[in-house]
Amino acid sequence: MSSSPGGLEGPLWRSIAVFRIASLAYVGVLVLRDAHRYAHPLAAGGVLLVMLAWTGATAAGYARPAGRHWPLLLADLGVVMAIMVATPWVVGRAALAAGLPTLTVAWLAGPVLAWAVAGGRRWGAVGALVLSGVDLATRERINQSSVTGVILLLLAGVVVGHVARLAVTAEQRLQRAVELESATRERERLARDIHDSVLQVLAMVQRRGAYLDGEAGELARLAGEQEAALRALIGRAGAAPGEEGAGEEGADRDLRDLLDRYSSALVEVAAPATPVRLPARVAGELAAAVGAALDNVTRHAGGRAWVLIEDEGETVTVSVRDEGPGIPEGRLAEAAAQGRLGVAQSICGRIADLGGEVRIVSAADAGTEIELSVPRSGR
Repeated sequence: MSSSPGGLEGPLWRSIAVFRIASLAYVGVLVLRDAHRYAHPLAAGGVLLVMLAWTGATAAGYARPAGRHWPLLLADLGVVMAIMVATPWVVGRAALAAGLPTLTVAWLAGPVLAWAVAGGRRWGAVGALVLSGVDLATRERINQSSVTGVILLLLAGVVVGHVARLAVTAEQRLQRAVELESATRERERLARDIHDSVLQVLAMVQRRGAYLDGEAGELARLAGEQEAALRALIGRAGAAPGEEGAGEEGADRDLRDLLDRYSSALVEVAAPATPVRLPARVAGELAAAVGAALDNVTRHAGGRAWVLIEDEGETVTVSVRDEGPGIPEGRLAEAAAQGRLGVAQSICGRIADLGGEVRIVSAADAGTEIELSVPRSGR
């Protein structure tokens, strides 16, 4: 589990450092009080110095995000275990049996808290069980007090790990919300720029060419369609991030409704009698690909086309067929090389993004059929 520098996880690591210093001070007081009863008092002083040095090393190591990984975590656990194993020899088994505390006392909880913050409650529980097992193994006899210590250590690992996980999750969600807000602001800025420039030009072309014949009239019609499409696109720019995501992923659309708008005197749409429901994003992209295919029919094949919708359960297939002159061999690759990417991007690119497939069958003077197949759930 990781967090950004200075994030919500940082205060937890600083709290662990403070806890280790405070618990080490408590150990020092106990050593000064009971040193005359130890089996090896001088060794107790040496162990106390080791604990002081290791407390400083872990405080410095855990302060850096790069240090909060396995090497230091395992070393931390190993040092504390070594001190626990040395305790019976330094203090003396007789003194321990008489009720003297171990050298580590509360200081042994440091690695448990570090494991909990680094990996959550599972890591915290593992660290607590390992140290508790070593602690119980070094005691002459196990009593209610030692069992209580084990339970408290285990609870500390689980609770702190859970809180640490919640903190990191909250930080990630906050960061995501900030990113979405920034993206929304940028989209709104672009929408204003498009409205003040591109849309105005398209609207002017559409108005002035609406009553013209031939290619000029066709150009005006296309300008009007693109203006409407752009207005619909930038109209979504002001939607809240949560609303837009819900609309794309949470709702289903009937594909028949989206494709029926292409029906005209020249385009015949054949659909099942029952709704063909798809996730809104999948249905929208598939309908846009069909629209791009029909634009090609209008430009190159006289405009006469047939659209067939087939609901095959796990997949949905839409076929667009025309009676045009067909696509000469190599023409699509040539168009892509020239930068004309209508088929490559508007059709094939959209369907590929949905995890589907495009099959194009064309023959000279026999028309063209484009078959678009997508999985029902998209990708």
